[in-house]
Amino acid sequence: MKNLRLCICVIVLSCIGLASSAQIADTAATSETRNLLKNLKAHLPTGILFGHQDDLAYGVGWKYQPGRSDIRDVTGEYPGLYGWEWAGLETDKVVNIDSVPFNKMRAFIQEGYRRGGVITVSWHLDHPVTGKNAWDTTPGGVAAVLPGGAAHQLYMSWLDKVAAYALSLKGPKGELIPVLFRPFHELTGNWFWWTKNTCTPDEFKTLWRFTFNYLVHTKKVHNFIYVYNTANFGDGNSFLERYPGDAYVDVVSFDNYQYNDPTQSNSFITEVSEKLAIIDSVATAHGKLPAFGETGYEKIPYPQWWTNTLLKAMDKSPVSYVLLWRNHGMQSNGNMHYYAPHKGHASVPDFLEFYRYGKMLFEKKTRKLNLYQ
Repeated sequence: MKNLRLCICVIVLSCIGLASSAQIADTAATSETRNLLKNLKAHLPTGILFGHQDDLAYGVGWKYQPGRSDIRDVTGEYPGLYGWEWAGLETDKVVNIDSVPFNKMRAFIQEGYRRGGVITVSWHLDHPVTGKNAWDTTPGGVAAVLPGGAAHQLYMSWLDKVAAYALSLKGPKGELIPVLFRPFHELTGNWFWWTKNTCTPDEFKTLWRFTFNYLVHTKKVHNFIYVYNTANFGDGNSFLERYPGDAYVDVVSFDNYQYNDPTQSNSFITEVSEKLAIIDSVATAHGKLPAFGETGYEKIPYPQWWTNTLLKAMDKSPVSYVLLWRNHGMQSNGNMHYYAPHKGHASVPDFLEFYRYGKMLFEKKTRKLNLYQ
């Protein structure tokens, strides 16, 4: 009898754990949004969705060519994850900070969704006090947008515009397209008006909770999965110092780029591996999804970076997806700016090895997962 009772208790506790892990922050989320989060969690052991910022809009040497993608040019298929940027929505810009027209972006988001791909969005919103861009670290921006602050009404008007755009994203049957929404990203850095050098942990938590509640309860935006995204942290405590709580977050993630020479130092592998281990522990403890929010090595000067560096860095801990930054091409200052390979690049052979690695999920494998069902 004791053994039977023990078994029943174990089963009940397991079911409670599974229910908790499947919980989504927005309890009124659409079925497609709920299914996406549930399936991403279920398929965490399956592999890593590969993503690329602005993949369908432009690449090295081209812009707005229907059906084109640097990733597709190299591999024959699209990424499994598409990254986009909403900076400029709040100030009624026609194009975002990367010059992508918002009307075209909507069509690109719909295109990626129709292929079974996943959409993630960041938002480099302007400083609400100075009117300068997101990189203006003048203190006081966060305090100003909180309830009672001088820019609170302005901030709500900005959220209104984000909400309107999010609710305009419709799939083939009129359903809302789910979005992995990554606001206030790299929040533990020191280069944005919302990062740790410009506000207290309590101010940031209040900002996140207000944003969530306003979008969910006031604007009825129910197609967001909320991504808590950091930069610098050394352990679980520092990762969670500004964490707004489990009721407001679905995904835990961080951004990390390669800057030094990987042939001279393994620091990127070590650092990313350690951070993934930390967020895996946090994700397990809090019932969240672990992800690698942004990464890349500008111009990829080390041709074996994909298998000898990035893959090794990610191969020890579960990670749902990884997003490579954008392929801008030639900048006005004469610098080539890109993070994914393009036709003819020296790293293409190694990237194809990376692409063929069983755990990497591009378009075809991602579509077969039926993430929205």
